Amino acid sequence: MKTIKTVLITGANAGIGFESARQLAFEEGISKIYLGCRSQHKAQLAKQQLVEATGKDIFEVLIIDVADAQSVREAVQRLSTPIDAVVLNAGGTGGQTPNQLTADGVTTIFAANVLGHSVLVDELIKRQLVTSTILYAGSETARGVPKMGVAKPQLKDASVEEFTAIANGRKFGAKADPLDIYGTIKLTGTLWMSSMARQHPHLRFITMSPGGTTGTNGMDDLPFMKKLFFKYIGELIMPMLGMMHSVDKAAKRYLDGLFDPRFETGQFYASQAGSPTGPVVNQLSLESSLGDVSAQDNARYAIEQFSHDRL
Repeated sequence: MKTIKTVLITGANAGIGFESARQLAFEEGISKIYLGCRSQHKAQLAKQQLVEATGKDIFEVLIIDVADAQSVREAVQRLSTPIDAVVLNAGGTGGQTPNQLTADGVTTIFAANVLGHSVLVDELIKRQLVTSTILYAGSETARGVPKMGVAKPQLKDASVEEFTAIANGRKFGAKADPLDIYGTIKLTGTLWMSSMARQHPHLRFITMSPGGTTGTNGMDDLPFMKKLFFKYIGELIMPMLGMMHSVDKAAKRYLDGLFDPRFETGQFYASQAGSPTGPVVNQLSLESSLGDVSAQDNARYAIEQFSHDRL
């Protein structure tokens, strides 16, 4: 496994992305950390805070909005030297209009969680700008969390047509609740990563769930009552029940995925069955369908339909 010295993190100005950047700065050999952020102001503030917290001036801002494929391409064009690893951390519930279609023909929630990162990875590979590891922020919801009332995502036939309908929202409808469709979207991203691992065996593709985590911005755009429950009430109760853990533990999972060779390319790692926290295990041991090569490739084919350059 190639030594990792430089890392790009999307969604790096807050939550798990910010904490991952902070922890990475203390890893031996890390020489530069790119903070991928949508807002210049928030990015600069995060950079200042990270320099003060770590005593290391190794952070560089890269403006990128993963919900906008054009923004992603422009960001990659601004990179002049290869980076060793990429943490595809940005995502969430899709803002105020999660089911609205983007210019690329996918829903905003799908763009933020899957398509933008697919474009980013494709552009980096095409330009030979990534050398070691791509880590995708998976989700416990991709295999269901019954204790939290999150059902296992259901795929009818895992065809290209079905994944296309997931991407453009037809499978769910224009008024779908982002919390109901989030797991299916993250499952699509997970299958895409496994397919990419076979397409590019010289790179590592790791899907790592950060687990149920307090102190993130993932629920900020939900309607008020849902936001109140999940972000405030839920974050008080869930940790006491062992259903959520701190942001530093979530970020540590990312670092383990980057640096520990025991985490194998093409695999999805998340908590053990029945819990969104605790030790991580290969989810293939819990859900054999994750190893379906046809489903993996169909997810990738469907995503690629939307990721062509429209310049």
